[in-house]
Amino acid sequence: MNRLWTPWRSTYMKEKKDSDRCIFCAAAAAPISEDPNNLVTYRGRHCFVILNRFPYTSGHLMIAPYQHAARLGEMPGETTHEMADLAREAESLLQIAYNPDGLNIGLNLGEAAGAGIEQHVHMHVLPRWKGDANFMTSIGNTRIIPETLEQTYSKIKEGFERKSKS
Repeated sequence: MNRLWTPWRSTYMKEKKDSDRCIFCAAAAAPISEDPNNLVTYRGRHCFVILNRFPYTSGHLMIAPYQHAARLGEMPGETTHEMADLAREAESLLQIAYNPDGLNIGLNLGEAAGAGIEQHVHMHVLPRWKGDANFMTSIGNTRIIPETLEQTYSKIKEGFERKSKS
């Protein structure tokens, strides 16, 4: 029998038990000096960009408002507009960094819709490739991520920094 060790998943399992803690609020409230540890790659006026700590693919990021809200209708227009603008920037940035065949961009509002963290709106943006749902995903229920979170963080952070300067 083959084993694929994923010790970092234990952190996820422990965090899931602490249902009162909102990872987005915690990351938003943390000092900027903690952004690398919290995987925050960009801070805007109303929203921030954070890597998914348990990604489906390399480059899987999320855009979240600073405001703790479960639904888009609970947020002011300038916040939802900034989310859309950041999604557009993320699309461009991921295309340059990863050259994917496509992208998934979306929101899961509520548990029934697949939201893992339903109490805080967040938009997923992730690159996709033809054939990335291979046998490991389909049969082994395992994702293969070809780079570390630190490498992904550097690519995404540098991309947002380049965009800020232009």
